[in-house]
Amino acid sequence: MPLTRNRFYLYLSLACAVGYGWLGLVSRLKPGEVGEKYEVCLVRHFLHFPCPSCGSTRSVLALLQGDLAGGFYWNPLGIVIFSILLATPIWMAYDLVFKKDTLYHFFRLFEETLRRKWVAIPAILLILLNWAWNIVKDV
Repeated sequence: MPLTRNRFYLYLSLACAVGYGWLGLVSRLKPGEVGEKYEVCLVRHFLHFPCPSCGSTRSVLALLQGDLAGGFYWNPLGIVIFSILLATPIWMAYDLVFKKDTLYHFFRLFEETLRRKWVAIPAILLILLNWAWNIVKDV
């Protein structure tokens, strides 16, 4: 069953609220302190090695402090998350004000594109490389 437009915007709003809430909680910390004081990754907690997204919070915090190199070092996925957290509320507000659903249509197109093998395989390989890099640097 495909995701309806209204549910999409609801879930996206909740995801942004949770993301901004989490950043609000840890924003007083330095990026390096997040993994030490607040370990939220269940993979790392139980299996004792980082998951592909480990370091994403530290990456976003570094980016918020203007440290692009630190954002990339902690986890390149943090740059994607940071961009989404910036763009999504603006795009949702645009759709709300002008009674459009451009973000929903973009998501559907993106989802269809990711299902193509020539896109999915390189994307999976990049995630696996990122995971290997996280394991090597022990984020």
